[in-house]
Order: sequence, then C-alpha cells, then structure tokens
Amino acid sequence: MNIFLTGGTGFIGKNLIKELAARKGKIYVLVRESSKYKIDEIAQKYELSKSRLIPIIGDINEPLLGVSQEDITKLEGKVEEFIHAAAIYDIEAPAAEQYQSNVEGTQQAIALAEALKAGCFNQISSIAAGGLYKGTFTERMFSEAIGLDSNPYLRTKHDSEGIVRDTKTIPWRIFRPAIVVGHSETGEIDKIDGPYYMFKSLQKIRKVMPNWMPSIGLEAGPINIVPVDFVAQSIDYIVHQGGNHSECFHLTDPKAYTMGDALQIFSSAANGPKFPLRLNAPKLMGFVPRPIASVMSHLPPIRMATDQVFKLLDIPREAIGMMEFGAFYDSRNTQKALQGSGIKVPDLKDYAGNIWNYWERQLDTDNKARRTLEGRVRGRVVVVTGASSGIGKALAYRLGQAGAKVILVARGVEKLEETQRDIIAMGGEAYTYPCDLSNVDACGALAQQIVNDHGHADILVNNAGRSIRRSLKLTYDRFHDFERTMQLNYFGPVKLIMGFLPSMSNQQKGHIINISSIAVAAGAMPRFSAYAASKAALDVYSRCAGAEFRADNIKFTNIHMPLVRTPMIGPTSIYNSVPTLSPEEAVDLIEKAIIKQPHEINNITGSAMKAMGMISPDAFEQVMSMVYKVFPDSAAAKGEQAPKEAVKATTEQVALAAVLNGAHV
Repeated sequence: MNIFLTGGTGFIGKNLIKELAARKGKIYVLVRESSKYKIDEIAQKYELSKSRLIPIIGDINEPLLGVSQEDITKLEGKVEEFIHAAAIYDIEAPAAEQYQSNVEGTQQAIALAEALKAGCFNQISSIAAGGLYKGTFTERMFSEAIGLDSNPYLRTKHDSEGIVRDTKTIPWRIFRPAIVVGHSETGEIDKIDGPYYMFKSLQKIRKVMPNWMPSIGLEAGPINIVPVDFVAQSIDYIVHQGGNHSECFHLTDPKAYTMGDALQIFSSAANGPKFPLRLNAPKLMGFVPRPIASVMSHLPPIRMATDQVFKLLDIPREAIGMMEFGAFYDSRNTQKALQGSGIKVPDLKDYAGNIWNYWERQLDTDNKARRTLEGRVRGRVVVVTGASSGIGKALAYRLGQAGAKVILVARGVEKLEETQRDIIAMGGEAYTYPCDLSNVDACGALAQQIVNDHGHADILVNNAGRSIRRSLKLTYDRFHDFERTMQLNYFGPVKLIMGFLPSMSNQQKGHIINISSIAVAAGAMPRFSAYAASKAALDVYSRCAGAEFRADNIKFTNIHMPLVRTPMIGPTSIYNSVPTLSPEEAVDLIEKAIIKQPHEINNITGSAMKAMGMISPDAFEQVMSMVYKVFPDSAAAKGEQAPKEAVKATTEQVALAAVLNGAHV
C-alpha cells in the first residue's frame, strides 16, 4: 500500500513512519525544500531506502499544498491512503496562523488528495474538536461541541474536521487523539506540551518536600493522556485494515484519570510527595459570578499577579484551560476496529516513569547538562559575526572548546582563518565565511550558503557592529554616520535573521542573540545617537519577532553590553583609563544568554537607568546632560589628529564611568 503523508517530520508523523516502515509500499512525505535533510535522517533511523521514503516538495500553506503539477501527474492513481497529520498543535500560536495551517491547510490537503485520486483521506484531528463539552463525547458526536471560541486551537481543530466531514468526493476517516505524550517505552518526545507544563512545578515541590510528607495538590476534571506509540500503531492498523469509511476514532484512554490523579502519578514517578488532600481549583472560584470573574481577570493588577505566577511555574497562561477538556471520550468504535490487533492503551502508571525520566534528562532546561554551555551547543551550528577579533573571537574560542560547530563570519579572511586554526588546534570544529556585513545582499547570500552547507543554524550571534561616538553638533553635515551605522548594526543583522528563520522554523527551534548596548537599556546616551538608535532598532525588531516566532520555539535575546575593551573603542583614547569589561567577561554574558535564553540581559546600571528613565524622565535627562559635559568629543570625533600620548581620564570621569559601566550580572 502506498501512503501520502503530511506532517511526516512532526512528532506523530515520525512515529507513524516508523510503523509504516514495517509494511510494504512507498511512503510519500510532504516536506519543505529546506527540510529535505529531515527525511534522510528519518530514513536512516528507520532503515528505509530512498526508493521507499520519498520526499515530495511542498508547503501546507500553499494551494494544493505547493505540490508541483509534475509530481501530481507522477503520483496520480498511485496513492491508496492519504494521511493528513500536518497542523499547528501549539495553543500559544497566533489565531490567524492556526487558521491558515489547520483549516485552510486541510482544505488544500483534500484538494490534493482528490487530484491524486487517492483511495481515502485520513485526518489526524484531536479531542479538541469537541471543545469544552462536559459529559460523554462519543465518536459520532461533532456538532455538539461547545466553548470553541475560548481558544483558537479548539475552533480550528473543530472547523478543519468539519471540512473533512462535508467532503463528498473522496472517502474519509477521522482520528481524534487525546493529549499525546512521549513514547511509552523510551519517553521520547520533541516538544513540551500538555501535562509537561506541570512537571517543573512537581520538580520544585520535590526539591523542598520529602516524598514521605503529605502535601496539598490540585484537582480538576478528567484529563485523557495517551502515548505517541499507541496513536501511531492505531492509525497504521486501522488504515491498513481498510473500510471504516466516514467514521471517527477516539485514540483515547478508556481509563481516563482526573487531573489530580495524573499529577499524583507523575509525582510518584518523580519520587515526589503524595497529594492526599486536593483543592478543586475551578470550584474555589465558583462562588464568583462568571461575568465578574471575567472582568476581574482582565484588571491590570490581577493580570500582572497571575502572569508572575505562571512565569514562576513555567506554565503558559493558555495551557491552563487546555489541561482538562472535561469530557469522557467514548472509544468503543476504536476498540472494535483494533480488536485482535493486540494494540491497547498502556496504563499511565506503567509508563509515567519513562515520560518523566526523558523530560528530566533531555527537555528540562534546568537539567545540569543543559545548564552548561556544552550542554547547549555541543554538535550545534552556531554562527558568530565579527569573529575575527574582540568579543567575537573570544566567543568563538569558547564555543569551539564546548563542542559547537562554529561558523566564523567577518570581513578579514586572514584573521578568520587564524581563528579557525586556533579552534581546530584545540580540538574544535570551525568554518570560515568571509563577508562584508554592511552589504545587505551579501548578508542574504551568506545565510543561504550556510543553510545550504549545514542544513540550518541553531544559534546566531549578531556581534559585528560599528560604534560612532560623536555629538550631534559635529554631525550636522555627516548624515552618512547614521546611514553606515544603521547598515551594519541593523539592516545587516536583520537580513541574516530573516535568512535563518525559515530553517529554524522548520526544525522548531533556534536562538537569535543580539549584542546590543547599555545605551539602549538607558534609553539615551549623549554622543551615541547614531549607534544607540541602530541598536535600539534591532532590539525592537527582535521583540516583535520573538512574539511572532514564540510558537516555533525560536528565542530572541538582546544583551545590553556595557563598555568592553575591544578595537571598537580604540579611537576614544580616554577609555584607556576608565573601567571596562574584558572580551572574556563580555563572553560570560553571552554564555549566560545561550544557556538561559532570556529575553534580555542588562547589567545593574543599565537596569537602574532604565527604571529611572521611566520613573523620572526629567531627572534622567539631567544626569545624561552631566555625562555629556563630563565626557567631551574625542579628537577622532572632531576630525583632528589624535594626541601622541593617550588622554588620561580625570578622577571625575573615572568615577562616573565606573557607575555607568556597572557590574555585570
């Protein structure tokens, strides 16, 4: 039997390919051009030949999923089963993005299946299609769903299933998995979701309370959890049995636990405490009328307080309402279809330990192995711009020692090759890519070349930059100061980021680190208008991009770097006698960013100036005016020949510089 599969590189899709690999027939997998390498990895993992696992280039967001007419003609009449697994399963993703992929994507998938003359269309839906229904939800129920508008994920899963049900031109089946966790035997999973959001809280409780001490837990309605191997095996078996058209299958656990029971099972697996007393969270607030509770939840103080709680617990706000759907999902139709196969849902108690152990070893961001630089970068592709000197060179050395595949970028070929030789000599791996980063077209070509050569970039450190310290009174006829600075500090990095985002998005992970400035945190720094404005532009761009790509697990970090002793500050000789960070100390901040992946890193002074600027803008401006008077323009800024002897800083300048540069944290 020949299968056409969308979403084959996703979590459920990869496990489904493993099951399909044990059967005869070809497996055609829809994949973006930039993700073809993933098919090779899957083929190697499951020992599939290229003649059996065949990539079909396309995109779920394109008409007919972007499949070429040539491929459609080639496959027409040769596909017995079309399995549509591609969708956004992220409850935090923007509504428009979910609608495009989940609803419009399903429409185009059906259109493609029709064009291929496929024998049957199989949709992997979700119990979310039933919305927030209370009671027993059977496999024949659909229109009875309620509460669909409480979350875009519920709405789009319901609407996409409706499109399949209305299809008259091709037979169909619908599979509704419950909340899917890792493999029951290995615990393997590639993304945090569902009950995993509670693991950090359970871990924190375990650290402060012995497992013999009774504790107070939470209780709520039923939560239905199944391992991914059960889902993949069930779909594979039912599809190959044939028939069962126009039917829906609940891939759920007939023995559904309550949320409190499930948390207790995972706590026991983690060797954590027991929860004999459980508070029913929904009922605690039941005395508050729903309209009043809704208004209260949007009040800024309450919103801020709850946001802090969610942040402390590492739980997305959207996840709380999705932990329990509140229904019992009858699965008698599925049990009948699987009769005689030997496939059944294992008891959560029997595999919870595997799920917990895999999370704690591989996915917990606070795991000891992942709290080190090596744990984050070993074997990863890390791009460092400005890698021929200063901070970039020091960072490249440290990354090489930590086992990263370091991509060295700068203009100077000789210095780049020197850095590369040093890294290789210390047992590391490095590649040189000379590039003039002030040339936007060159930046685009560079990103494409790196993706072509290495498949993707895991981390991009935008370190290269230009600093101009010159008062505005000396800049009236030097508009090019602003153009050149913006070119290298903003347009170049943005072009690189845009070049790497598609491959990062495809692999559902990535980290962009921008070396910004304390001047941005402060919001104003005299004589740095060109430099600070260019860095501020990149800051804001990254915050916007961070919100858009949060669902793709791509992190953005802006490091508001204090003054660092590098060639960049060389023209201002007064800096020779004021406190500065060494390149190695600056790299410490970047290492912290790589390990913890925060939104931004400030030093103490930067944070204080940022707060002062918000609380009292006038007072802050007076302080900056004093800075302007105490630190005059350098000879270089005035276009004069630098004095033969370095200008020594006054005691006042040294003291003020020490305060401004601050201690980094």
